[in-house]
Amino acid sequence: RKVTPGGMVITLAGKAGEHGNVDGRGGNARFNSPHGVAIDGAGNVFVADTDNHTIRRITPEGVVTTLAGTPGKKGSTDGAAGRARFYGPYGVAVADQGNLYVADTSNNTVRQIVPAGTDWVVTTLAGLAGTGGNEDGTGSAARFSTPDGLAVDGHGNIYVADESNRTIRKMTRAGTNWVVVDLLGKGRTRD
Repeated sequence: RKVTPGGMVITLAGKAGEHGNVDGRGGNARFNSPHGVAIDGAGNVFVADTDNHTIRRITPEGVVTTLAGTPGKKGSTDGAAGRARFYGPYGVAVADQGNLYVADTSNNTVRQIVPAGTDWVVTTLAGLAGTGGNEDGTGSAARFSTPDGLAVDGHGNIYVADESNRTIRKMTRAGTNWVVVDLLGKGRTRD
């Protein structure tokens, strides 16, 4: 939904009380537990459609399309569009250059989605699918425990709300790799 500066609430896409996975315009589209949203400079809204295990886009005209993942098929495969797999993604953020970042919560990873022609390609930036923990490190040596919120600053750093670790983590680019460090919090897993 969208709330205007005047306080008006507008449904952009989907239909209240009906879930599913249908691409389409406005009320014809269906979602299944959408969580995170982010908006790019062109007015596109990107949605982490958690229980569909997909990342969706709503254009300014209200057209919903699935960018990456396949509805109902969870996993951790990197690749283009429908070949990629997610497992309960919660958070999504947009960088200035149009890249998307996804907190792939149940995989304990942070993923990137970049446009490639008319397709979108998914890669894992940090964490190791199926392996939780709280380790600082580079790429797959880093560990998260149910990361669910993301933000990107003007320098391209990624901030991760690492829920079960009760920490805020910072990811910085080092060449082609990403380095993860605890920024705030105790860095311990829930009991």
